[in-house]
Amino acid sequence: MDSVMQNRPRWVTPVSLFAILFGLLTLKEGGSVLFFEGAAREAAGNYVPFVLWFNFSAGFAYIAAGIGLWGMKRWSAYLAILIAVSTLIVFTAFGVHVLQGRTFEWRTVIAMTLRSSIWLAIALAANRHILP
Repeated sequence: MDSVMQNRPRWVTPVSLFAILFGLLTLKEGGSVLFFEGAAREAAGNYVPFVLWFNFSAGFAYIAAGIGLWGMKRWSAYLAILIAVSTLIVFTAFGVHVLQGRTFEWRTVIAMTLRSSIWLAIALAANRHILP
C-alpha cells in the first residue's frame, strides 16, 4: 500500500464513497425527471429547471471529486471547493427566483441547504487535509 493511502485521514474513505454514491443518486434522480415522462417528473412538482439541470450536471462532478478524494489528489480539493461555491451561487439564484414569486417546491430549499452544507464541509476538510 502506498504512503498516501496509509497516511490519509479516517474521514477520507467514507466521504469519498459518500460523494460517489451521492453523485450516482443525483444522476439517477435528476435524469429521471429531466429525460423521462412519468411518475418521477410528476412527483417533482414545481421543480425549477435551472436548479435541476445544475444538480444533475453536478452529479458528474460529485463522482469525480469522490474518486479524487479517495486517492488524496490535490485537484479533488479544488473540485470540492468549486462544487461548494457553485452550489451556493445556484442556491442564491434560486432564492431570487423564489423572491420574485415564482413557483418552487420546499423540498428544493431543503435539498439545496443539504447540498450546500455537505459540499462546504467536504471542501473545508479537503482544504485542511489535502491541500497543505
